[in-house]
Amino acid sequence: MLKEIIIAIQSYMEAHRFIVKHKLWQWILIPGIIYAILFCFGIYLFWISSDAAIQHLLNFSGLGKWMNAEEGGWLKFLFIFGSVILKLVLMLLYFSLFKYLFLIVGSPLFAYLSEKTEAIIEGKEYPFSLMQLLHDIARGIKLALRNTLWQTVYTVSILILSFIPVVGWFTPFFALLIECYYLGFSMLDYSCERNKLSTSQSIAFIGRHKGLAIGNGMVFYLMHMVIVVGWILAPSYAVIAATLSLLKTKE
Repeated sequence: MLKEIIIAIQSYMEAHRFIVKHKLWQWILIPGIIYAILFCFGIYLFWISSDAAIQHLLNFSGLGKWMNAEEGGWLKFLFIFGSVILKLVLMLLYFSLFKYLFLIVGSPLFAYLSEKTEAIIEGKEYPFSLMQLLHDIARGIKLALRNTLWQTVYTVSILILSFIPVVGWFTPFFALLIECYYLGFSMLDYSCERNKLSTSQSIAFIGRHKGLAIGNGMVFYLMHMVIVVGWILAPSYAVIAATLSLLKTKE
C-alpha cells in the first residue's frame, strides 16, 4: 500500500508537467474557480451552523448539562478539547457531502478530462458519444450516492467515538483517512469505467489498490492548505493524477 501511496503522490507532480506541456489550463481553471467559490460559501455556512449543532448534540446526550455542573478543571478541559475534535469530524462529514455534490455536477467534465489525458498518452482518440456521456453521468451519480452512504456510516460511527475522552482525540485522523480513500476512489473510477469495468468490478479493483485512492485524496486535501490557488487547482489535478497513476499501475 505504501508504494501505491507514493505513486499517487508522484502522479500529482507528473500531472502538473502534463498540464503545462499540453496546455490544458482551460479545463483546469473554469471548474476550479467554480469549485473555489462553492467551497468558500460552504465553509462559511458550516462555520455559522456547527456550534449550534454541537450544542444540540451535547444537550441531547446529557453531556452538556453534566459538563456545566462539573467543577473539575481537568475534566472540563477534556470536554472542551473533545468539542474541538467533534467540530473537526463534523467539518469532514460536511466536506465529504459537499464534495460528492460537486463530483455529481462536474462528472461530465471530469470524465472528459480523464479521457483526454489517456488519449494523449496512448496516442488514440475516443470519439464523442452522447449516449456514452449520459451513461458516464448516470454511473458517476450512482457511485457518488453509494460512496456517500458508506462514508456517512463510517463517519457517524467515528462521530460517536469522538465523545469518548482520549480515544476521541484520534477520530479526526481516521475520518480524514476514510475521506481521502473515497475521494480518490471517485477520481480513479473515471479510468475504470473507460476500461469497461462494471461498478462492482471497479469497487473490487480499487479495493485492491487502496494506496492509489488514499494517496490521491491525501494530496487533494493538502492542496487546500494553499489558499485560493490550491482550491482552484485541486479537483482537475486530482483527476489527471488518478488517470496517470492507474496507467502506471497498468504498465
